Amino acid sequence: MGAPEAFTQTTHVGHWIAGVPVASAGARMQPVWNPSTGQVARQVLLASADDVAVAVAAARAAQPAWGDTPPIRRARVLNNFLALMNQHRDTLAAMITAEHGKVFTDAVGEVSRGIDIVEFACGVPQLLKGDYTDQVSTGIDNWTLRQPLGVVAGITPFNFPCMVPCWMFPVALACGNAFILKPSERDPSPSLFMAELLKQAGLPDGVFSVVQGDKVAVDALLTHPDVKALSFVGSTAIAQTIYETGAHHGKRVQALGGAKNHMVVMPDADIGQAVDALIGSAYGSAGERCMAISVAVLVGDVGERIVPLLAERARALKIRNGMELDAEMGPIVTREARDRIEKYIGLGVEEGATLVVDGRGCKVPGFEGGFFTGGTLFDHATPQMRIYQEEIFGPVLVCVRVKDFAAALQLVNDHEYGNGVACFTSDGGLAREFARRVQVGMVGINVPIPVPMAWHGFGGWKRSLFGDMHAYGEEGVRFYTRQKSVMQRWPDSIAKGAEFVMPTAK
Repeated sequence: MGAPEAFTQTTHVGHWIAGVPVASAGARMQPVWNPSTGQVARQVLLASADDVAVAVAAARAAQPAWGDTPPIRRARVLNNFLALMNQHRDTLAAMITAEHGKVFTDAVGEVSRGIDIVEFACGVPQLLKGDYTDQVSTGIDNWTLRQPLGVVAGITPFNFPCMVPCWMFPVALACGNAFILKPSERDPSPSLFMAELLKQAGLPDGVFSVVQGDKVAVDALLTHPDVKALSFVGSTAIAQTIYETGAHHGKRVQALGGAKNHMVVMPDADIGQAVDALIGSAYGSAGERCMAISVAVLVGDVGERIVPLLAERARALKIRNGMELDAEMGPIVTREARDRIEKYIGLGVEEGATLVVDGRGCKVPGFEGGFFTGGTLFDHATPQMRIYQEEIFGPVLVCVRVKDFAAALQLVNDHEYGNGVACFTSDGGLAREFARRVQVGMVGINVPIPVPMAWHGFGGWKRSLFGDMHAYGEEGVRFYTRQKSVMQRWPDSIAKGAEFVMPTAK
Protein backbone atom coordinates (compact mmCIF):
# COMPACT_ATOMS: atom_id res chain seq x y z
CA MET A 1 0.00 0.00 0.00
CA GLY A 2 1.42 3.38 -1.01
CA ALA A 3 1.23 6.44 1.18
CA PRO A 4 -2.42 7.54 1.34
CA GLU A 5 -3.44 11.08 0.49
CA ALA A 6 -4.47 13.04 3.58
CA PHE A 7 -7.83 14.83 3.76
CA THR A 8 -7.10 18.54 4.14
CA GLN A 9 -10.28 20.28 3.00
CA THR A 10 -10.96 23.54 4.87
CA THR A 11 -14.40 24.54 3.58
CA HIS A 12 -17.35 24.50 5.96
CA VAL A 13 -19.28 21.26 6.34
CA GLY A 14 -23.01 21.77 5.82
CA HIS A 15 -26.15 19.73 5.35
CA TRP A 16 -27.42 17.63 2.44
CA ILE A 17 -31.12 18.13 1.77
CA ALA A 18 -33.22 17.30 -1.30
CA GLY A 19 -30.16 16.14 -3.20
CA VAL A 20 -27.97 19.24 -2.80
CA PRO A 21 -25.53 20.63 -0.23
CA VAL A 22 -27.14 23.25 2.01
CA ALA A 23 -25.48 26.02 4.05
CA SER A 24 -28.00 27.77 6.31
CA ALA A 25 -27.75 31.54 6.45
CA GLY A 26 -26.66 32.70 9.90
CA ALA A 27 -26.24 29.13 11.13
CA ARG A 28 -24.45 28.25 14.33
CA MET A 29 -21.08 26.64 13.70
CA GLN A 30 -18.68 24.46 15.63
CA PRO A 31 -15.00 23.70 14.96
CA VAL A 32 -13.91 20.34 13.59
CA TRP A 33 -10.46 19.46 14.94
CA ASN A 34 -7.61 17.45 13.51
CA PRO A 35 -6.80 15.30 16.57
CA SER A 36 -3.22 14.63 15.44
CA THR A 37 -2.27 18.31 15.25
CA GLY A 38 -4.68 19.77 17.79
CA GLN A 39 -5.66 22.41 15.24
CA VAL A 40 -9.07 23.42 13.90
CA ALA A 41 -9.36 22.01 10.38
CA ARG A 42 -12.81 23.26 9.31
CA GLN A 43 -16.19 24.32 10.69
CA VAL A 44 -19.43 22.36 10.74
CA LEU A 45 -22.86 23.97 10.57
CA LEU A 46 -25.29 23.09 13.36
CA ALA A 47 -28.87 22.60 12.23
CA SER A 48 -31.81 24.47 13.68
CA ALA A 49 -35.23 22.90 14.19
CA ASP A 50 -36.28 24.66 10.97
CA ASP A 51 -33.44 22.97 9.07
CA VAL A 52 -34.62 19.60 10.34
CA ALA A 53 -38.19 20.41 9.31
CA VAL A 54 -37.03 21.21 5.77
CA ALA A 55 -35.18 17.88 5.56
CA VAL A 56 -38.19 15.97 6.89
CA ALA A 57 -40.50 17.70 4.41
CA ALA A 58 -38.19 16.77 1.52
CA ALA A 59 -38.02 13.18 2.76
CA ARG A 60 -41.79 12.95 3.18
CA ALA A 61 -42.32 14.23 -0.37
CA ALA A 62 -39.80 11.80 -1.90
CA GLN A 63 -40.60 8.65 0.06
CA PRO A 64 -43.91 7.50 -1.52
CA ALA A 65 -42.41 7.14 -5.01
CA TRP A 66 -39.29 5.46 -3.59
CA GLY A 67 -41.43 3.12 -1.49
CA ASP A 68 -43.44 2.17 -4.59
CA THR A 69 -40.26 1.46 -6.57
CA PRO A 70 -39.88 -2.30 -7.03
CA PRO A 71 -37.38 -3.70 -4.52
CA ILE A 72 -35.09 -4.98 -7.26
CA ARG A 73 -34.78 -1.47 -8.72
CA ARG A 74 -33.98 -0.08 -5.27
CA ALA A 75 -31.37 -2.82 -4.95
CA ARG A 76 -29.81 -1.75 -8.27
CA VAL A 77 -29.32 1.78 -6.93
CA LEU A 78 -27.65 0.33 -3.85
CA ASN A 79 -25.52 -1.88 -6.05
CA ASN A 80 -24.30 1.25 -7.86
CA PHE A 81 -23.57 2.79 -4.45
CA LEU A 82 -21.69 -0.36 -3.45
CA ALA A 83 -19.38 0.03 -6.43
CA LEU A 84 -18.75 3.69 -5.62
CA MET A 85 -17.99 2.89 -1.98
CA ASN A 86 -15.42 0.32 -3.05
CA GLN A 87 -13.94 2.80 -5.52
CA HIS A 88 -13.59 5.56 -2.90
CA ARG A 89 -12.68 3.44 0.13
CA ASP A 90 -9.35 5.19 0.74
CA THR A 91 -10.89 8.66 0.35
CA LEU A 92 -13.44 7.88 3.05
CA ALA A 93 -10.76 6.34 5.27
CA ALA A 94 -8.59 9.48 4.99
CA MET A 95 -11.58 11.63 6.03
CA ILE A 96 -12.10 9.42 9.08
CA THR A 97 -8.44 9.61 10.10
CA ALA A 98 -8.37 13.39 9.65
CA GLU A 99 -11.39 14.01 11.89
CA HIS A 100 -11.54 11.02 14.25
CA GLY A 101 -7.82 10.27 14.57
CA LYS A 102 -7.90 6.48 14.21
CA VAL A 103 -5.06 5.10 12.13
CA PHE A 104 -5.62 4.92 8.38
CA THR A 105 -5.40 1.12 8.18
CA ASP A 106 -8.11 0.83 10.85
CA ALA A 107 -10.22 3.41 9.04
CA VAL A 108 -10.01 1.32 5.86
CA GLY A 109 -11.29 -1.61 7.90
CA GLU A 110 -14.18 0.50 9.16
CA VAL A 111 -15.21 1.46 5.63
CA SER A 112 -14.95 -2.18 4.57
CA ARG A 113 -17.33 -3.27 7.33
CA GLY A 114 -19.76 -0.56 6.26
CA ILE A 115 -19.54 -1.81 2.68
CA ASP A 116 -20.50 -5.28 3.94
CA ILE A 117 -23.89 -3.91 5.06
CA VAL A 118 -24.46 -2.20 1.70
CA GLU A 119 -23.75 -5.51 0.01
CA PHE A 120 -26.21 -7.25 2.32
CA ALA A 121 -28.88 -4.63 1.58
CA CYS A 122 -28.56 -5.33 -2.15
CA GLY A 123 -30.32 -8.64 -1.44
CA VAL A 124 -33.48 -6.92 -0.21
CA PRO A 125 -35.89 -8.58 -2.72
CA GLN A 126 -35.26 -11.89 -0.95
CA LEU A 127 -35.47 -10.29 2.50
CA LEU A 128 -38.85 -8.63 1.87
CA LYS A 129 -40.67 -11.79 0.83
CA GLY A 130 -43.82 -12.43 2.83
CA ASP A 131 -45.71 -15.62 3.75
CA TYR A 132 -48.77 -17.11 2.03
CA THR A 133 -51.32 -19.64 3.16
CA ASP A 134 -53.77 -21.01 0.61
CA GLN A 135 -57.26 -21.97 1.84
CA VAL A 136 -56.77 -20.75 5.41
CA SER A 137 -60.53 -21.22 5.57
CA THR A 138 -62.99 -22.25 2.88
CA GLY A 139 -62.53 -19.87 -0.02
CA ILE A 140 -60.18 -17.60 1.96
CA ASP A 141 -56.43 -17.06 1.47
CA ASN A 142 -54.11 -15.23 3.90
CA TRP A 143 -50.75 -13.61 3.23
CA THR A 144 -48.35 -11.17 4.84
CA LEU A 145 -46.18 -8.44 3.37
CA ARG A 146 -43.68 -6.00 4.78
CA GLN A 147 -43.99 -2.31 3.94
CA PRO A 148 -41.73 0.69 4.68
CA LEU A 149 -42.40 2.95 7.65
CA GLY A 150 -41.95 6.22 5.74
CA VAL A 151 -39.41 8.76 7.00
CA VAL A 152 -36.84 7.34 9.42
CA ALA A 153 -33.73 8.83 11.03
CA GLY A 154 -30.37 7.79 12.42
CA ILE A 155 -28.26 9.50 15.09
CA THR A 156 -24.72 8.20 14.97
CA PRO A 157 -21.54 8.52 17.11
CA PHE A 158 -18.09 9.91 16.38
CA ASN A 159 -16.19 6.65 16.72
CA PHE A 160 -17.44 5.07 13.47
CA PRO A 161 -18.53 7.91 11.16
CA CYS A 162 -18.87 5.57 8.18
CA MET A 163 -19.63 2.10 9.52
CA VAL A 164 -22.38 2.93 12.02
CA PRO A 165 -24.41 5.05 9.56
CA CYS A 166 -24.05 2.10 7.18
CA TRP A 167 -25.61 -0.12 9.84
CA MET A 168 -28.74 1.94 9.28
CA PHE A 169 -29.34 3.74 6.00
CA PRO A 170 -28.60 1.00 3.40
CA VAL A 171 -31.15 -1.33 5.01
CA ALA A 172 -33.66 1.49 5.55
CA LEU A 173 -33.35 2.66 1.94
CA ALA A 174 -33.53 -0.88 0.58
CA CYS A 175 -36.81 -1.35 2.44
CA GLY A 176 -38.29 1.75 0.76
CA ASN A 177 -37.91 4.37 3.47
CA ALA A 178 -36.50 7.88 3.22
CA PHE A 179 -33.61 8.35 5.65
CA ILE A 180 -32.30 11.38 7.55
CA LEU A 181 -28.81 11.04 9.06
CA LYS A 182 -27.66 13.17 11.99
CA PRO A 183 -23.96 12.29 12.26
CA SER A 184 -21.57 13.31 15.01
CA GLU A 185 -20.51 16.91 14.73
CA ARG A 186 -16.95 15.84 15.64
CA ASP A 187 -16.33 14.06 12.30
CA PRO A 188 -19.06 15.15 9.89
CA SER A 189 -17.32 14.96 6.48
CA PRO A 190 -17.81 11.24 5.66
CA SER A 191 -21.60 11.61 5.86
CA LEU A 192 -21.66 14.31 3.18
CA PHE A 193 -19.34 12.30 0.94
CA MET A 194 -21.61 9.26 1.18
CA ALA A 195 -24.61 11.48 0.35
CA GLU A 196 -22.83 12.58 -2.82
CA LEU A 197 -22.09 8.96 -3.73
CA LEU A 198 -25.75 8.00 -3.22
CA LYS A 199 -26.79 10.75 -5.63
CA GLN A 200 -24.23 9.52 -8.17
CA ALA A 201 -25.66 6.02 -7.72
CA GLY A 202 -29.08 7.23 -8.83
CA LEU A 203 -30.90 7.68 -5.52
CA PRO A 204 -33.77 10.16 -6.01
CA ASP A 205 -33.37 13.56 -4.37
CA GLY A 206 -34.87 13.78 -0.89
CA VAL A 207 -34.67 10.07 -0.14
CA PHE A 208 -31.41 10.54 1.81
CA SER A 209 -30.59 13.69 3.78
CA VAL A 210 -27.88 14.74 6.21
CA VAL A 211 -28.50 17.30 8.94
CA GLN A 212 -25.38 18.22 10.87
CA GLY A 213 -25.89 19.36 14.41
CA ASP A 214 -26.10 18.87 18.13
CA LYS A 215 -28.89 18.38 20.67
CA VAL A 216 -31.12 20.88 18.84
CA ALA A 217 -31.20 18.65 15.76
CA VAL A 218 -31.64 15.49 17.82
CA ASP A 219 -34.59 16.93 19.75
CA ALA A 220 -36.21 18.11 16.51
CA LEU A 221 -35.98 14.61 15.03
CA LEU A 222 -37.26 13.01 18.23
CA THR A 223 -40.38 15.15 18.34
CA HIS A 224 -41.21 15.58 14.64
CA PRO A 225 -44.48 13.73 13.92
CA ASP A 226 -43.40 12.67 10.42
CA VAL A 227 -40.30 10.79 11.64
CA LYS A 228 -41.59 7.28 12.25
CA ALA A 229 -38.48 5.55 13.62
CA LEU A 230 -35.10 6.43 15.10
CA SER A 231 -31.88 4.43 15.29
CA PHE A 232 -29.20 5.57 17.73
CA VAL A 233 -25.73 4.50 18.83
CA GLY A 234 -24.00 6.25 21.74
CA SER A 235 -23.76 6.32 25.51
CA THR A 236 -26.26 4.49 27.70
CA ALA A 237 -27.57 7.65 29.36
CA ILE A 238 -28.43 9.23 26.01
CA ALA A 239 -29.67 5.93 24.55
CA GLN A 240 -32.20 5.63 27.37
CA THR A 241 -33.34 9.23 26.86
CA ILE A 242 -33.67 8.69 23.09
CA TYR A 243 -35.67 5.51 23.68
CA GLU A 244 -38.02 7.03 26.23
CA THR A 245 -38.56 10.29 24.34
CA GLY A 246 -39.04 8.60 20.99
CA ALA A 247 -41.51 6.10 22.44
CA HIS A 248 -43.40 8.95 24.11
CA HIS A 249 -43.83 10.51 20.67
CA GLY A 250 -45.04 7.25 19.15
CA LYS A 251 -41.87 6.28 17.30
CA ARG A 252 -40.19 2.95 16.86
CA VAL A 253 -36.75 3.24 18.52
CA GLN A 254 -33.58 1.19 18.38
CA ALA A 255 -31.03 2.71 20.80
CA LEU A 256 -27.65 1.05 21.31
CA GLY A 257 -25.87 2.21 24.45
CA GLY A 258 -22.59 1.78 26.31
CA ALA A 259 -20.35 -1.16 27.03
CA LYS A 260 -17.77 -2.55 29.41
CA ASN A 261 -16.59 -5.58 27.47
CA HIS A 262 -14.80 -8.33 29.38
CA MET A 263 -12.35 -10.90 28.08
CA VAL A 264 -12.05 -13.98 30.27
CA VAL A 265 -8.63 -15.67 30.00
CA MET A 266 -8.62 -19.24 31.33
CA PRO A 267 -5.40 -20.90 32.55
CA ASP A 268 -5.46 -23.29 29.56
CA ALA A 269 -5.64 -20.46 26.98
CA ASP A 270 -2.90 -19.92 24.43
CA ILE A 271 -1.15 -17.05 26.24
CA GLY A 272 0.43 -15.60 23.11
CA GLN A 273 -2.93 -15.45 21.35
CA ALA A 274 -4.57 -13.95 24.43
CA VAL A 275 -1.94 -11.21 24.69
CA ASP A 276 -2.31 -10.36 21.00
CA ALA A 277 -6.08 -10.25 21.39
CA LEU A 278 -6.01 -8.01 24.46
CA ILE A 279 -3.50 -5.56 23.00
CA GLY A 280 -5.37 -5.19 19.71
CA SER A 281 -8.84 -5.00 21.19
CA ALA A 282 -7.98 -2.72 24.12
CA TYR A 283 -5.72 -0.25 22.31
CA GLY A 284 -6.93 -0.41 18.71
CA SER A 285 -8.65 2.84 17.70
CA ALA A 286 -7.32 4.19 21.03
CA GLY A 287 -10.03 2.21 22.80
CA GLU A 288 -12.75 4.38 21.25
CA ARG A 289 -14.89 1.42 20.22
CA CYS A 290 -18.10 0.13 21.74
CA MET A 291 -16.66 -3.35 21.19
CA ALA A 292 -13.22 -2.63 22.71
CA ILE A 293 -12.10 -5.00 25.45
CA SER A 294 -11.64 -2.83 28.53
CA VAL A 295 -11.59 -5.54 31.24
CA ALA A 296 -9.32 -8.59 31.28
CA VAL A 297 -10.67 -11.24 33.66
CA LEU A 298 -7.64 -13.31 34.59
CA VAL A 299 -8.54 -16.73 36.01
CA GLY A 300 -6.36 -18.66 38.46
CA ASP A 301 -2.64 -18.20 37.93
CA VAL A 302 -2.93 -16.70 34.45
CA GLY A 303 -2.46 -13.17 35.81
CA GLU A 304 1.13 -13.83 36.84
CA ARG A 305 1.93 -15.08 33.35
CA ILE A 306 0.08 -12.56 31.24
CA VAL A 307 0.38 -9.14 32.94
CA PRO A 308 4.16 -8.76 32.34
CA LEU A 309 3.63 -9.55 28.66
CA LEU A 310 0.77 -7.06 28.41
CA ALA A 311 2.92 -4.39 30.05
CA GLU A 312 5.77 -4.95 27.62
CA ARG A 313 3.46 -4.69 24.62
CA ALA A 314 1.58 -1.66 25.95
CA ARG A 315 4.82 0.26 26.43
CA ALA A 316 5.92 -0.62 22.87
CA LEU A 317 2.77 0.61 21.07
CA LYS A 318 3.55 2.62 17.94
CA ILE A 319 1.62 5.81 18.66
CA ARG A 320 1.71 8.08 15.63
CA ASN A 321 -0.20 10.42 13.40
CA GLY A 322 -2.81 8.05 11.95
CA MET A 323 -1.79 8.62 8.33
CA GLU A 324 1.53 6.84 8.96
CA LEU A 325 1.00 3.29 7.77
CA ASP A 326 3.00 1.69 10.59
CA ALA A 327 0.95 3.45 13.29
CA GLU A 328 -0.83 1.14 15.73
CA MET A 329 -2.65 3.83 17.72
CA GLY A 330 -3.52 7.43 16.91
CA PRO A 331 -4.82 10.32 19.05
CA ILE A 332 -8.02 10.71 21.02
CA VAL A 333 -10.82 12.48 19.15
CA THR A 334 -10.80 15.71 21.22
CA ARG A 335 -8.76 17.38 23.95
CA GLU A 336 -11.74 17.09 26.33
CA ALA A 337 -12.04 13.35 25.70
CA ARG A 338 -8.32 12.85 26.32
CA ASP A 339 -8.48 14.82 29.56
CA ARG A 340 -11.49 12.79 30.72
CA ILE A 341 -9.65 9.51 30.02
CA GLU A 342 -6.58 10.67 31.91
CA LYS A 343 -8.73 11.73 34.88
CA TYR A 344 -9.99 8.14 35.03
CA ILE A 345 -6.38 6.96 35.22
CA GLY A 346 -5.80 9.21 38.22
CA LEU A 347 -9.02 7.93 39.76
CA GLY A 348 -7.85 4.33 39.35
CA VAL A 349 -4.69 5.11 41.26
CA GLU A 350 -6.73 6.76 44.02
CA GLU A 351 -9.02 3.74 44.18
CA GLY A 352 -6.05 1.43 44.81
CA ALA A 353 -5.61 -0.40 41.51
CA THR A 354 -2.02 -1.16 40.52
CA LEU A 355 -0.94 1.17 37.69
CA VAL A 356 1.36 -1.06 35.64
CA VAL A 357 1.69 1.20 32.57
CA ASP A 358 0.78 4.91 32.68
CA GLY A 359 -0.16 6.38 29.31
CA ARG A 360 -0.58 9.95 30.50
CA GLY A 361 1.56 12.72 29.08
CA CYS A 362 2.26 11.02 25.77
CA LYS A 363 3.92 13.29 23.19
CA VAL A 364 4.44 12.39 19.53
CA PRO A 365 7.41 14.12 17.85
CA GLY A 366 6.20 16.64 15.31
CA PHE A 367 2.64 16.46 16.67
CA GLU A 368 3.14 17.85 20.16
CA GLY A 369 -0.19 19.69 20.02
CA GLY A 370 -2.14 16.53 19.20
CA PHE A 371 -4.60 14.87 21.57
CA PHE A 372 -2.43 11.85 22.30
CA THR A 373 -2.41 9.55 25.29
CA GLY A 374 -0.58 6.27 25.60
CA GLY A 375 -1.82 2.80 26.40
CA THR A 376 -2.60 2.39 30.11
CA LEU A 377 -2.68 -0.91 32.01
CA PHE A 378 -4.13 -1.51 35.50
CA ASP A 379 -3.85 -4.71 37.52
CA HIS A 380 -5.62 -5.88 40.68
CA ALA A 381 -8.74 -3.81 40.05
CA THR A 382 -11.92 -4.77 41.89
CA PRO A 383 -15.60 -4.63 40.90
CA GLN A 384 -16.17 -1.79 43.36
CA MET A 385 -13.87 0.58 41.46
CA ARG A 386 -15.22 3.13 39.02
CA ILE A 387 -12.51 2.24 36.50
CA TYR A 388 -14.11 -1.22 36.44
CA GLN A 389 -17.74 -0.14 36.50
CA GLU A 390 -17.80 2.80 34.06
CA GLU A 391 -17.14 3.06 30.35
CA ILE A 392 -13.87 4.98 29.95
CA PHE A 393 -13.86 4.86 26.14
CA GLY A 394 -10.12 5.17 25.84
CA PRO A 395 -6.94 3.04 25.75
CA VAL A 396 -7.21 1.82 29.34
CA LEU A 397 -7.16 -1.93 30.06
CA VAL A 398 -8.25 -2.98 33.55
CA CYS A 399 -7.22 -6.43 34.84
CA VAL A 400 -9.33 -8.21 37.46
CA ARG A 401 -8.16 -11.48 38.99
CA VAL A 402 -10.62 -14.23 39.93
CA LYS A 403 -10.14 -17.73 41.30
CA ASP A 404 -12.15 -19.84 38.85
CA PHE A 405 -14.53 -20.01 35.89
CA ALA A 406 -17.65 -19.64 38.03
CA ALA A 407 -16.36 -16.40 39.53
CA ALA A 408 -15.42 -15.08 36.08
CA LEU A 409 -18.87 -15.83 34.67
CA GLN A 410 -20.57 -14.24 37.68
CA LEU A 411 -18.42 -11.12 37.33
CA VAL A 412 -19.49 -10.65 33.71
CA ASN A 413 -23.15 -11.35 34.40
CA ASP A 414 -23.29 -8.94 37.32
CA HIS A 415 -22.17 -5.95 35.24
CA GLU A 416 -24.88 -3.53 34.11
CA TYR A 417 -23.64 -3.64 30.49
CA GLY A 418 -23.98 -6.64 28.21
CA ASN A 419 -22.65 -5.58 24.83
CA GLY A 420 -19.74 -7.87 23.95
CA VAL A 421 -17.63 -10.47 25.73
CA ALA A 422 -14.86 -12.95 24.93
CA CYS A 423 -13.49 -16.10 26.47
CA PHE A 424 -10.08 -17.53 25.61
CA THR A 425 -9.71 -21.21 26.38
CA SER A 426 -8.70 -24.57 24.90
CA ASP A 427 -11.60 -26.38 26.59
CA GLY A 428 -14.53 -26.89 24.23
CA GLY A 429 -16.96 -27.88 26.97
CA LEU A 430 -16.14 -24.80 29.04
CA ALA A 431 -16.44 -22.60 25.95
CA ARG A 432 -19.89 -24.01 25.20
CA GLU A 433 -21.00 -23.48 28.79
CA PHE A 434 -19.71 -19.89 28.74
CA ALA A 435 -21.48 -19.05 25.48
CA ARG A 436 -24.78 -20.45 26.76
CA ARG A 437 -24.74 -18.93 30.24
CA VAL A 438 -23.18 -15.50 29.76
CA GLN A 439 -25.68 -12.62 29.84
CA VAL A 440 -24.24 -10.67 26.91
CA GLY A 441 -25.52 -10.07 23.40
CA MET A 442 -22.35 -10.79 21.37
CA VAL A 443 -19.93 -13.52 22.42
CA GLY A 444 -16.47 -14.43 21.12
CA ILE A 445 -14.75 -17.72 21.82
CA ASN A 446 -11.06 -17.07 21.16
CA VAL A 447 -12.30 -14.04 19.19
CA PRO A 448 -11.68 -10.75 21.02
CA ILE A 449 -14.08 -8.44 19.14
CA PRO A 450 -17.11 -10.52 18.11
CA VAL A 451 -18.77 -8.00 15.78
CA PRO A 452 -21.31 -10.02 13.78
CA MET A 453 -21.19 -10.01 10.01
CA ALA A 454 -23.73 -8.09 7.95
CA TRP A 455 -26.36 -10.83 7.79
CA HIS A 456 -26.38 -11.63 11.52
CA GLY A 457 -27.13 -8.29 13.24
CA PHE A 458 -25.47 -6.29 16.03
CA GLY A 459 -26.78 -5.65 19.52
CA GLY A 460 -26.16 -6.07 23.22
CA TRP A 461 -28.21 -7.02 26.27
CA LYS A 462 -29.09 -5.26 29.53
CA ARG A 463 -28.24 -1.54 29.52
CA SER A 464 -26.36 -1.81 26.24
CA LEU A 465 -29.57 -1.86 24.14
CA PHE A 466 -32.92 -0.13 24.47
CA GLY A 467 -35.48 -1.56 22.08
CA ASP A 468 -36.49 -4.95 20.75
CA MET A 469 -34.40 -5.31 17.60
CA HIS A 470 -30.70 -5.34 16.85
CA ALA A 471 -28.99 -3.32 14.12
CA TYR A 472 -28.66 -4.49 10.49
CA GLY A 473 -29.19 -8.04 9.26
CA GLU A 474 -32.71 -9.43 9.17
CA GLU A 475 -33.39 -7.63 12.46
CA GLY A 476 -32.74 -4.37 10.60
CA VAL A 477 -35.20 -5.32 7.87
CA ARG A 478 -37.86 -5.97 10.52
CA PHE A 479 -37.07 -2.67 12.25
CA TYR A 480 -37.44 -0.59 9.07
CA THR A 481 -40.66 -2.30 7.90
CA ARG A 482 -44.02 -3.19 9.36
CA GLN A 483 -45.99 -6.33 8.65
CA LYS A 484 -49.39 -6.26 7.02
CA SER A 485 -51.63 -9.32 6.99
CA VAL A 486 -54.19 -9.66 4.20
CA MET A 487 -57.16 -12.09 4.14
CA GLN A 488 -59.04 -12.42 0.86
CA ARG A 489 -62.05 -14.16 -0.58
CA TRP A 490 -64.17 -13.51 -3.68
CA PRO A 491 -67.96 -13.06 -3.99
CA ASP A 492 -68.68 -16.50 -5.43
CA SER A 493 -67.28 -18.13 -2.28
CA ILE A 494 -69.11 -15.95 0.25
CA ALA A 495 -72.01 -17.55 2.15
CA LYS A 496 -75.18 -15.51 2.17
CA GLY A 497 -76.28 -13.78 5.37
CA ALA A 498 -74.62 -11.85 8.18
CA GLU A 499 -72.26 -13.65 10.55
CA PHE A 500 -72.31 -12.57 14.21
CA VAL A 501 -69.76 -14.97 15.68
CA MET A 502 -65.96 -14.90 15.69
CA PRO A 503 -64.71 -16.29 12.34
CA THR A 504 -63.12 -19.71 12.56
CA ALA A 505 -61.66 -22.07 10.02
CA LYS A 506 -64.42 -23.93 8.20
